Amino acid sequence: MDINLPFDRWLPQQRWYGGRSRELVSVTTADVVALRDDLDLVLVDANFAAGAPERYQVVVRWGAPNPSGEDTTLIGTDGDRAGYDALHDPGAAHHLLSLIDSSAGIGDVTFVKEPGVTLPLDAPAKVSSAEQSNTSVIFGKEAMLKVFRRISPGINPDIELNRVLGRAGNVHAARLFGSFDTTLAGEPYALGMVNEFAAGSTEGWDMALADAHAVLDGGAGAGDFAADSHALGEAVASVHATLAAELGTSTVAFPAATVLDRLHATAAAVSELAPYVGQIEQRYRALADQDITVHRMHGDLHLGQVLRTPQRWLLIDFEGEPGQPLEDRRRPDSPLRDVAGMLRSYEYAAYQRLIERGGDDELAARATDWVERNVAAFCAGYASAAGTDPRDQAELLAAYELDKAVYEAGYEARYRPSWLPIPMRSIARLAG
Repeated sequence: MDINLPFDRWLPQQRWYGGRSRELVSVTTADVVALRDDLDLVLVDANFAAGAPERYQVVVRWGAPNPSGEDTTLIGTDGDRAGYDALHDPGAAHHLLSLIDSSAGIGDVTFVKEPGVTLPLDAPAKVSSAEQSNTSVIFGKEAMLKVFRRISPGINPDIELNRVLGRAGNVHAARLFGSFDTTLAGEPYALGMVNEFAAGSTEGWDMALADAHAVLDGGAGAGDFAADSHALGEAVASVHATLAAELGTSTVAFPAATVLDRLHATAAAVSELAPYVGQIEQRYRALADQDITVHRMHGDLHLGQVLRTPQRWLLIDFEGEPGQPLEDRRRPDSPLRDVAGMLRSYEYAAYQRLIERGGDDELAARATDWVERNVAAFCAGYASAAGTDPRDQAELLAAYELDKAVYEAGYEARYRPSWLPIPMRSIARLAG
């Protein structure tokens, strides 16, 4: 079944559309599943002048055309009916939630509710304004339905790991309530998930940034974040322990070739890296024959991926490093990669403010002291829960920090050149 809606005009206007840097040639329908008489789940392929197509999910609610023509959820018209982005319609959002609640199967689409879960079917629904790459609908204060927009074949790590953590009873991840997926051309596609909603929570990045700013600006109450950093270390260690216990561990050689490839590719584009390439290579090669313990972990952990509720820290968004192939995002790695990502995030929280202030030596000393205090608290918290301190593997931890900082240097040089000194400061310290 084909749908005659102007997706080629509508898709590029959506903030979750990822093809803006490419020339869109056409949009074709890959699949249509009728969820009810006026509601279709539609998969479309955005085809470009060069490169592979991108597949997107759009849930379409059919209705009468709006005479005013001012409805921002309108996709377009197909004959005498109009198609709307259904996730902005509370009735359509509730219908999706009810399908998960009943573990329904419609065509090739399968809805699954997790054991022992009660979904808030009568709670008011509203679209979250914070989501960028997907669309999330919040139901009261209890649940959040995340509908994936750009979809790829394979097992979605966010659903996979949240399911493992939830069924194991780990309290440091928002509990998975349910999910839905489909099969197309013999390949599985994750379409969405519903999680516990962390009402009243605050993003770790916002908390750290406020505290770092207070320290650098000499404000009252500065330096209070260290206690939260300690608790955050405990939470990360708890999540690592559960994933290791439930999914197993293995031993592999340190991925020297992978990090060296990233270093050389980035150095070719960022001239500021040139003085440090030899020293970084030496550090990586020194670890080339070292065996490391690996297991599933977050994969893209930083202060923006954690929420502080009144009771505890929660880790969110287990999808892995953006832009990496799904196979790589699901590959086991050292838990020190997650730790390194968090330590890098502390440096960003402090040194971003330093750059904004045009910091002198005194401000730089305050920033460094803030970073060291919170890094120490985080690692101590991790050690108290895990029984081992990440700092006891100093060379390996430094290698993962360097790999992350090299990635950051490539990103900042391309998109935010004024922030390039942040990773370069760390690279100079770590390489030396």
